[in-house]
Formats: sequence, C-alpha cells, structure tokens
Amino acid sequence: MNINSINTWLPATSEPLIIAGPCGAESLEQLINTAKNLKETNKISLFRAGVWKPRTRPNSFEGKGEEALKWLSEIKKEFNFKTTVEVANAQHTELALNYGVDVLWIGARTTVNPFSVQEIADVLKGTNIPVMVKNPIHADLQLWIGAIERINNSGITKIAAIHRGFYTYGKTKYRNKPLWQIPIELRTLFPELPIICDPSHISGNKELIPSVAQKALDLGMDGLMIESHFNPDSALSDAEQQLTPHQLNSLVSKLVIRKQNSSDNDVAINLSELRNIIDEIDEELITVLKKRTHIINEIGAYKKKHQITIFQLERWQEILRTRAQLAEKLGISRSHIEKIYQVLHEESIRIQNDIMNK
Repeated sequence: MNINSINTWLPATSEPLIIAGPCGAESLEQLINTAKNLKETNKISLFRAGVWKPRTRPNSFEGKGEEALKWLSEIKKEFNFKTTVEVANAQHTELALNYGVDVLWIGARTTVNPFSVQEIADVLKGTNIPVMVKNPIHADLQLWIGAIERINNSGITKIAAIHRGFYTYGKTKYRNKPLWQIPIELRTLFPELPIICDPSHISGNKELIPSVAQKALDLGMDGLMIESHFNPDSALSDAEQQLTPHQLNSLVSKLVIRKQNSSDNDVAINLSELRNIIDEIDEELITVLKKRTHIINEIGAYKKKHQITIFQLERWQEILRTRAQLAEKLGISRSHIEKIYQVLHEESIRIQNDIMNK
C-alpha cells in the first residue's frame, strides 16, 4: 500500500497525538464549550464529533446530521481546529466533503460491509482527504485490511487504522476487548500504516481508559482517540466513557512516552545480548517441537493401524491439567500455557487427521 506518514497530514500538537471531542454533536453550545476547554489544554490535534450515530437499537440519540456539520464548520473557524466525523455511506461522505471536514473516519459497523466501504471509496476518488478506518466489530483482520485497501485503491494515501476493540460474547471488564495481537499483526503486515487507539470504546468506562491508553503507547501506536464532553453527565450517548477536557488533560500529562530505541550505546548492547539469548532459547524450542511432531506422527500412524479415534478427551484433559499445574509451580501464567497447548493440540489433530486420510 502507498501510505503517507501521519506527520505529513496530522502533525501532533503534543506527545502523544490526541484526537478528542464528544461522542456525539448534540448542540452548538455543547460543541463550543467542549472545544473551548479542549483548546486550553493545547494537546488536541484533531477535534472529533459524531454527526451520524449508528446505534444498536432505535429510539436512541442518532445524531443531528447535516445540522451538526454546520456547527463543526463554526468550531473550525472559531478555534482553528481540524475536524473529523464518521461517515457510513456515500451521502454522508459527500456532505462531509461539502462542509469542509478535514478528516473522515469509517466506523466499525461500516468496516464489516465491503459494499459500504466501496461506496465511500468511490466518492473519495480524486480527493486524497485523510481517512481513518476503525477495526470491524468482530475479530476479522482480513475485513479490516480489505477496508483499508479499498480506500487506498481509490487514491487515498493519507490513511490510518483505528483500534477500537472487538465485540465478544459474554461479560468482560471491557466494552470491546482489545485483543492486542490483532493490531500488532496489522502493524507487522503493514509497518507504514499509522495505528491510532480508541481507549474510550475499548474501555466503555472512565476508569479503564488510562491503562488502555498507556498499553497502546507501550505497543508503539501512533496516537489516541478519546471522547471528551464538557459535561459527560448530560451527554446523550456513551456518557460513562467520556472524560471532561480537564480529566483528559490530566490523563495525557501522566502518560509515559517511550522511545522505539535508545541512543545510549550500553543500553543497545545489553538489549542485543538479551535478544541473542532469546534467539538461542527459541532455537531449542523449535528443535523440541520438531521432536514432538515426530512422536505425534508415530501416534497418528499407531491410531490408524488400530482403528482408534484421533481425539481422546480424557488424554486432552490430562494434558491441560498437568501442564497448567507445572506452569504454576514454575511461576508461569496458567492461561498462557493453556493457550500454547491449545495451539499445539490443534496442530496435533491436524497432523493425525492427515495420516488417517492417506
């Protein structure tokens, strides 16, 4: 993909890059009060506000539409903020362009629909307006990549991904689980693609936002999108996850900004030595896994010869229990070992299944 560095189209006012503003544009007065307080922090590079609000169920606040775009035009003039809104279809996109919105973002519910993304991409041809693409609701990296590629194929080179977490069934402390391995894989596949974290939608409440924001920066993400309302208690949507501008300022001031690398030669040498040790250990691990695979092949052949089923529930339960117990004795996370053995077990089943079908 042909992607411009985020610094060329959205320079940071301070470290880290911060995109902030209310969940929804509710009134001109609300936007003015919020923008005024955010301007005073001198930390905001982009003012966000939801103009069209895609809600799970009807009869909720669904945004003010074109009227809100007029309000954002006034905010842009009065406070010299660049502005960004979510667009979900061609009509939204055309209106946003007509009202001079500086940056567009595609929401999670739109990213899941290639038809909608293509519709937006077709409108954007010839503009090169910056576009940020949120991850799809569910953990599907290919859908996320596909949406980004569709926008890029329309000629847009000012692109960023937004990590806003993923919906998972069941109760968790997060509104949307971060599943950090997915944005890490995206960064691995496309190193040039800026990734911005949305701690508000991951957290779903004010208390978790600081830890999520710090984790995102520790993983090398390029900035944060945080919802901020001058009076969250009166917000018409997502009141529990919006910070006041004062709270946002305090949060950003406490974030630890880490470097990609150190200029201290001793630090670089020591880190290199530790990494060499890891490399040696990994070689040993792969050698052991090769031996394990050899034995699995023998087990598969033996089961085939004696007409024994591949999956043995009692044996699998024994492996999970004994390996987890050993891990705990050695001070290793039980859940970490269980995840590793899930992967090993899936590969074991695959190998034995291939043997059975030969």
